[in-house]
Amino acid sequence: MKRRTFLQMIGAGLSGLALSPATTRANMLKSPVGTNSLRPPGAVPEELFPAKCIRCGRCVEVCPYRAITMLDIRRGIHAGTPLIDVTKVPCYLCMKCVDVCPTGSLQRVKQDKTRMGLAVINTFNCLAYEGITLCRTCYDKCPFMEKAIRLEQLRPVIDENHCTGCGMCTNACPETDKHGRKAINIEPIYAREKVTHDE
Repeated sequence: MKRRTFLQMIGAGLSGLALSPATTRANMLKSPVGTNSLRPPGAVPEELFPAKCIRCGRCVEVCPYRAITMLDIRRGIHAGTPLIDVTKVPCYLCMKCVDVCPTGSLQRVKQDKTRMGLAVINTFNCLAYEGITLCRTCYDKCPFMEKAIRLEQLRPVIDENHCTGCGMCTNACPETDKHGRKAINIEPIYAREKVTHDE
């Protein structure tokens, strides 16, 4: 009797996980790019990326920092494509991935012209803005200090004209809110740009 009840419970649980065809299709197409989850440097816009990338894994292999990971089969059409989670390992802009990409999915770009995303400060969570301490961790870790991040009245300010979205600031930030977000996060605004147009 207990065995039958246990199996019934498993069956009920599995039926609860069943997804409608529309939901499954949406999940298969949904981009993995989001806050702090970025494509490597020089990536073409996200609407082109899954079709252009051949999933060769060269960018993953060549990254000396192991910042780039290859997405697994659960990511639908994005399976096998590269992604960087800057909260785990940021991009150090060595540009080796760009040099080995055979398809132009990662286009050659200068270090300071890279635009993986844009750093955005949560002033309600930032220690410097809250006046708790003179924290300048993001400023100190930025590879383009005084350009991408500068200090104004001892508070960090982002210059969107110079921020590469590398995520070094996010990775180093000591403050995390209850939702797991840092006080400074990278938004992949450039990946969301549309390039198709009606002809």
